[in-house]
Amino acid sequence: MGRIRPTYIKRVSIELVNKYPEQFSTDFEANKEMVNKLTDVQSVTMRNRIAGYITRYLAHTEI
Repeated sequence: MGRIRPTYIKRVSIELVNKYPEQFSTDFEANKEMVNKLTDVQSVTMRNRIAGYITRYLAHTEI
């Protein structure tokens, strides 16, 4: 069983992917930098969780 992420992390992540689909990939480090550029998230933990969910989301949709 995986971790359950809060709804706001999922909502922000999916919104970013829908708004900027060409900016994100399945590479966590690149996604981390893009989340940092495109949002005003102050917390490093929150940025990493959003980038991690985007990475998982894109990897899952490619299959």
